[in-house]
Amino acid sequence: MDTCFEELPVAITVADTEGNIIDMNRRSAEVNSHGEKIIGRNLYDCHPPRAAAILRELYAEQKKNVYTIEKNGVKKLIYQVPWYKDGVFAGLMELSMEIPFDMPHYVRRPAAQ
Repeated sequence: MDTCFEELPVAITVADTEGNIIDMNRRSAEVNSHGEKIIGRNLYDCHPPRAAAILRELYAEQKKNVYTIEKNGVKKLIYQVPWYKDGVFAGLMELSMEIPFDMPHYVRRPAAQ
């Protein structure tokens, strides 16, 4: 993974078109149960059946999936999105980041012309 992502406090996991994990940054290795040992493993083997079914749909439709979770008192935003190389679908990327339980939400409107 590009060195600028190694110290980022966001877990980044990258999988190819077959669901094989091909890269992860340091934070992803810290939060995933087997760390960098899961590079080369398939996403479907790392998830329960319901989650694997969602992943199959994401692959089939090349669409994103965004949701929040809470685990051990920590709330996270999970952002699963297709990635492309030279305009061709290359797989899925997951970003997982801790977020506050209560956070501000701003609606930004374009400035009047």
